[in-house]
Amino acid sequence: MAVSSQNVEEPTPDDLDALALRAAAGDRDALEQLLAAVQPRVRRICGRMLLYPEDAEEAAQDALLLVATRIGSFGGRSRFTTWLHVVASNSARSTYRTLKRRSAERPTEELPAVADPRTTSVIAGSRLDLLEALEVVAAEHPELVEPLVLRDVQELDYAEIARVLDVPLGTVKSRIHNARNAVRPLLRVTD
Repeated sequence: MAVSSQNVEEPTPDDLDALALRAAAGDRDALEQLLAAVQPRVRRICGRMLLYPEDAEEAAQDALLLVATRIGSFGGRSRFTTWLHVVASNSARSTYRTLKRRSAERPTEELPAVADPRTTSVIAGSRLDLLEALEVVAAEHPELVEPLVLRDVQELDYAEIARVLDVPLGTVKSRIHNARNAVRPLLRVTD
């Protein structure tokens, strides 16, 4: 049975953990309820990274599909919401890479001479600099990207990040520090 999005309180993290564990064990009804319950949260997570609504919606749908197909990998070591943040953040970054590839494959004569900010995708949006910087850092130091995204974009606390990545707290703090140092020069505005 699907949960209606109208007049329904957002489930607590404990409720989501219980649903996720039931879904991971193969309970189809629990999976349907879980997907309906987390859909707004997934849209918000993707929307933080992909400011153009259609891009964020595409990433959210991909993330929900990943949740449905990979729920069996959720073991309950961390909060389901933390696991969900990782899935949704990675989906948003993947969507960005796909959009970037599509735009590169598109002939330049099809592109408008002047971009309309109401219809311009994330490819020309304000998160372009951050997403591009993350791609550059990921090429040489992929272990730095996920902790930075979880902390500075998704606003998870350090302990949650350590649990979901299964690394010590000090390692998380070090990776975030190193990631910020690597990203900072790539985000500088030049005149």
